[in-house]
Order: sequence, then structure tokens, then C-alpha cells
Amino acid sequence: MQVKIINKSAHKLPHYETEASAGMDLRANISEAVTLKPLERTIVKTGLFIELPVGYEAQVRPRSGLAAKKGITVLNAPGTIDADYRGEIGVILVNLSNEEFTIENGKRVAQMVIAKHEHISWEEVDTLEETTRGAGGFGSTGNK
Repeated sequence: MQVKIINKSAHKLPHYETEASAGMDLRANISEAVTLKPLERTIVKTGLFIELPVGYEAQVRPRSGLAAKKGITVLNAPGTIDADYRGEIGVILVNLSNEEFTIENGKRVAQMVIAKHEHISWEEVDTLEETTRGAGGFGSTGNK
């Protein structure tokens, strides 16, 4: 599948690092470095604009290395880019560590996964089919 993209950054297009990679890294496209203090958040622009086919979304997810080593994550993970959005891709980063973190131009800040999705229609009913689990949630299946 081909997806139209405009790249207004000085960086190469997002690409799959390995043959089995699900995500492509997104890089910061900023004119000057941004320092995030602990618990601070910011929107990091990428310089990328995409045109997805209807029925697909782009999910913006944290990079595991940044999250594990630096406490930097995508605040609304996964962020969704809808097929009808034509603006610049921005990444909402938050610093969950106790130390400042500096974002430089070109830094890999998140990953993007393209995913197919479905549209559903609701059928209002008075009862739902019973299951073994029933209404148990939030850890109920691991207490056995």
C-alpha cells in the first residue's frame, strides 16, 4: 500500500528499521532544542503531512527505549491520526522522569504504526449475552 506524504523537514522519510518492524520512527522537526522539565509536556512537530486511505489510521506510540531509559512517553498513547486529517503530524511528549530531557532537531521521539480499522453500527438491546467472565474487570481474570 502506498500513502501520500509531504516532508517539510530536513530529515529522511519515516521507514521500517527491520523487515518485521511494525512502526516507523518519527523525528523532531524543530528550529531549536526544547528542554522538558519533569512532568512537563509539549507538542513536537515532525514536518510530515500524510494522506491515509479511508479505513486506515496512523497510531503515534512511544519509543520503548525513550520510555524505559529516560521516562519520555507519548501522553495520549496511542495518538490517532485520522484518514481525513491533513495537518502536520505532532507528537505530544511528556517527561515522567525526575530529570530534564532535551529534544534536539532530528531526535527520534515516537513511532508511527499504520493500522486498518472498522466502522461499526450500534444495535441497542435490553440484555447482553452471558459469558463466564460476566462483568468482572480490572484484574478479575488474574485472581484465580
